[in-house]
Amino acid sequence: MTSLAKDTPAHDLKVVILNDSSVAKGGATGLAVLSARLLRERGVPTTFIAGDAGDDGALAAQGVVLVAMGQKLLLDAGALRVMKRGLYNSEVRDRVAAYVAKYDTPGTIYHLHGWSRILSPAVFDALKPVAHRTFIHAHDYFLACPNGSYFDFRKEEVCTRVPLSSSCLTTACDRRALHHKLWRSARSGVLKRTFAQSYPWAGVLALHPGMHAPLVRAGLPEDRISIVRNPARALTNTRIKAEANKTFCFIGRVVAAKGVRMLCAAASQADVPLKVIGDGDLLEELRATNPNVEFTGWVDQTEMSSHLMDARALVMPSRTPEPFGLVAAEASLSGLPVILSEQALLSQDFKAQGLGFPCSTQSVAALAETLKGVANLSIPDIARLSKAAHSGEGGIASSYDAWISELLGAYQKALAYDRAA
Repeated sequence: MTSLAKDTPAHDLKVVILNDSSVAKGGATGLAVLSARLLRERGVPTTFIAGDAGDDGALAAQGVVLVAMGQKLLLDAGALRVMKRGLYNSEVRDRVAAYVAKYDTPGTIYHLHGWSRILSPAVFDALKPVAHRTFIHAHDYFLACPNGSYFDFRKEEVCTRVPLSSSCLTTACDRRALHHKLWRSARSGVLKRTFAQSYPWAGVLALHPGMHAPLVRAGLPEDRISIVRNPARALTNTRIKAEANKTFCFIGRVVAAKGVRMLCAAASQADVPLKVIGDGDLLEELRATNPNVEFTGWVDQTEMSSHLMDARALVMPSRTPEPFGLVAAEASLSGLPVILSEQALLSQDFKAQGLGFPCSTQSVAALAETLKGVANLSIPDIARLSKAAHSGEGGIASSYDAWISELLGAYQKALAYDRAA
């Protein structure tokens, strides 16, 4: 794909980013906000349409026009009104449609990131008039799978069913309850209508080649899916000397799907020190039942370095098929070997590049064996892994510059095709 020089904006390119939230704590929102900043650094006029009440002025300070809808994040459980708004938020449809009608130009690209927590499937209806200039970023599987994970949380196994098939609809796979699965399936049904593939959407941007087949299984055309790996930077300014350390680290949401409970048990069984960095609904429970584990709570990115200097390896024991796992890439660039679940799409990338260790999360004993193995590696072996990871030559993630150039190349290609049509 073509790209723009860092200081050369497209002649008439404008970008409108749409996302549930404007305040980032990682994930889709973190990348949406990052793209806005990087686009402005390239001189591209950028607007950020957010479902929430807006940020503290950070986007405006970077020259991004913020349009905030003032709504709260959707809770999957709750009042009928909340559930109805999650199925189809007509206010979002009307406000986004009004924005498009008023401000659209032939050179405007629309880039939709997160939509499942506020914007709802209604946002696709609003974007249909500009579908040919609209990209949708698949940060998860909600474009395909009702629960967004292709994972049966009841049986704790990867799901290979066709979304919305009779087998899918009769399977109670939701992490909460059957009525949540029914509601999510209804939302997927609405999405199938609003995100109809008969419209000329510019493309779906997936994070990893392993996402391609699951998205196609749900009916997305193969030629509409492009792979754009997430960008990553090191969490530290200098290489973490993992060979001198003993502590295993987890970074992320402290919730069941991330495998933190199993990790705590495995660390105890392997008799290795563990530090859990992050917040979530299991934090207080695990803190009370695991006195030998250090729990830091949520840590701002700017303070992360001080918590990692005693780390030997990062552990990402997710129970679900993580599409990317940005923290794994960031930790690797910081010099940490990475132990990650075989379910994670990045696991084979790390293994192939010699930067980490895929592990089974089917049992505490299996995970404990992997922890013991890494704990017992020789100092030269860990140093070699750490230096190779810190070099970034494995290509696990993209650089910031390469990532934004790839997005700009996709935008330009869509505009060129539109003008030629």
